[in-house]
Amino acid sequence: MKLVIFGLSVSSSWGNGHATLWRGLCAALSRRHHDVVFFERDVPYYASTRDMETLPGGQLILYSDWAETLPLIERHLHEADVAMTTSYCPDAIAASQLIFESNVHVRCFYDLDTPITLDRLRRGLKVDYIGERGLRDFDLTLSYSGGASLKELQNRLGAGTVFPLYGSVDPSVHFPVLPSNEYRSDISYLGTWSVDRQQRLEELFVEPAKRMPQARFVIGGSMYDDRFPWQPNIHLKNHIPSSDHPTFYCSAKLNLNVTRQAMADNGYCPSGRLFEAAACGCVTLSDAWEGLETFFEPEKEILIARDTNDTLEALKRDPEELHRLGRAAREKAMSCHTADIRARELESYLTQKAA
Repeated sequence: MKLVIFGLSVSSSWGNGHATLWRGLCAALSRRHHDVVFFERDVPYYASTRDMETLPGGQLILYSDWAETLPLIERHLHEADVAMTTSYCPDAIAASQLIFESNVHVRCFYDLDTPITLDRLRRGLKVDYIGERGLRDFDLTLSYSGGASLKELQNRLGAGTVFPLYGSVDPSVHFPVLPSNEYRSDISYLGTWSVDRQQRLEELFVEPAKRMPQARFVIGGSMYDDRFPWQPNIHLKNHIPSSDHPTFYCSAKLNLNVTRQAMADNGYCPSGRLFEAAACGCVTLSDAWEGLETFFEPEKEILIARDTNDTLEALKRDPEELHRLGRAAREKAMSCHTADIRARELESYLTQKAA
């Protein structure tokens, strides 16, 4: 199949979780002999932080003006079997209209931000990447979130066929590596500062740092400032490039995952960090949310923290026990959550609709 995708940014992973997912998925689709063309608007923010110039296994087309690029877009749509618009695509409405007018076999919308979409709809706010007719004109809707979110996309936006397409990991990018003194920690947290994660981050990370002054706590991420409740043993590494993520994970005894509030409220919405750390053979300590056990088994493949004491207890665990848990997490990631597995799932969904 030839797939034409209109998305946010695949060329820059700076503050953008879409990029890593698409890079792995496109490479996996290419290995399955599909042709992928990804249209990305060339905006200054992502241009200045670009860490990929060519799309693995596909063709990346950067454009600055939609109207000027229209002939090229129409040519690729004419050749395509599948055309897809994604959440937060800056030209999503225009791209969707072109898809509806084209002769592609499957018209698809992939919401990589379903909890945010549904949260805005519940509050009566506009969703910039979805038109007035909702999702009813698409043949297929894919959702990064599962569970009740799938039915809500149908009820609120008129989506017809809806399937979950969760995050994944590329094992050629994320795998066990040697630790680094630069990132060495008892517990690390990788994530951009966010107001809706702050309370849980303080409870599961900052408060344990206060109670364990001899331990080393490391944050990797941007947008932290002097208002953050820093402790002497909390160290900031400002933005960890994606190429350093395996080293960051492998340099920590534990890796903390704190879920965005909208994702936690919806459930069944795993952060890509869970799959990445697991593929590196590392132990994740995650906050609790509905559906987590469908991705990793608590106490055997992942640890759960509901309060400060849970973090403190996790830090006291025997190293050999944590090593076994990390191995089990990697086995689960390799057997259930790789980009190749998601590519096969996507291929199956598309084939069903194209039949």
